[in-house]
Amino acid sequence: MARTVLIDSGPLVAVLCERDRNHRWARTHFEASDEPFLTCEAVISECFFLLERTHEGKEKLCRLLERGVVIVGYSFTDQLAETIRLIRRYKDTPMSLADACLVRMSERSGDTAVLTTDSDFRVYRRNGRQMIPVIMPE
Repeated sequence: MARTVLIDSGPLVAVLCERDRNHRWARTHFEASDEPFLTCEAVISECFFLLERTHEGKEKLCRLLERGVVIVGYSFTDQLAETIRLIRRYKDTPMSLADACLVRMSERSGDTAVLTTDSDFRVYRRNGRQMIPVIMPE
């Protein structure tokens, strides 16, 4: 069974925006993946905001979602208490809602990695003290 890849907004925006400095890196990961990327609604919301001024960016994101390349696999309502616990724990970082949801997703799934451009994921821990496997640009 392949490792589940959770995707953050940085790589999603990068793959959809050719002028993004991480575009080639993100595109390589998208092209190499046979499985859909999992994410949360907070990441999708961030992406729509960040893609507002890009040519066709929001439409390209819509197509990724419609084709099932990116799947929203998180219910904030069901995970409210644990998500808020994470936000409070990392108040000095500070942790965004999207980051908290992704950390919580990694806690709930066994073999996962987070595809991200956010170095804070090297600080975050799942289940208290476990490092979160990340896939990041060099």
